[in-house]
Amino acid sequence: MDHVHRRPVRRPLLSPFHPRRPSANQAGGLIAYGQAPGSAQACRPFRVDAATLVNYTVVVPKKNPTPVRFDMMVADRLAAFVSINHGLSLSAAANMLVDEGLRMMEHPGVIFRAGPTGRRAGLATGPDVWEIVRAVRSARTAEPDLGERELLALVAENTGVPVRLIRVATGYWASYPDEIDAEVAAADAAEENAELAWRREQELLAG
Repeated sequence: MDHVHRRPVRRPLLSPFHPRRPSANQAGGLIAYGQAPGSAQACRPFRVDAATLVNYTVVVPKKNPTPVRFDMMVADRLAAFVSINHGLSLSAAANMLVDEGLRMMEHPGVIFRAGPTGRRAGLATGPDVWEIVRAVRSARTAEPDLGERELLALVAENTGVPVRLIRVATGYWASYPDEIDAEVAAADAAEENAELAWRREQELLAG
């Protein structure tokens, strides 16, 4: 059972800002991936050690947190990253970036990028992982009798992504299926809603 402790924590003083929302674009049947708004170079980094002492209630697991000490240059870059990524605390950003780094080491060829639906896994030289997984499922539904090699060849032909990278994407999905399946479901729902909206508009204009 988790235990509730009240303890002081040093929390950096962050300046308010107003990030821009990126827009979703369609390109060749795939949702085009974009870049995170702003850049670390465009933002003035603030010092991590500029903090106030406040009390808050936090639920912590039985396992004690792992203490981490950053070099000052790394801490400054982390602070700059937080300043341009709305809603992230220093600890949440550090946890996310370490997790992503470990995943990239586990699955070479996978990177993480920002987009309209948040950060997501993608191929370094290709589309997002969820797009490849959805293409594989679509090909399997259309050609249920194909063997593995023939199926991969079909997906490669349809997407323009080499078989080697398709396997990178499916390998990542095998490790984190819930994450990728949720992204596929969200994309399917968005496309269905867009289709319904288009049909309603056409009915209205047709009279």
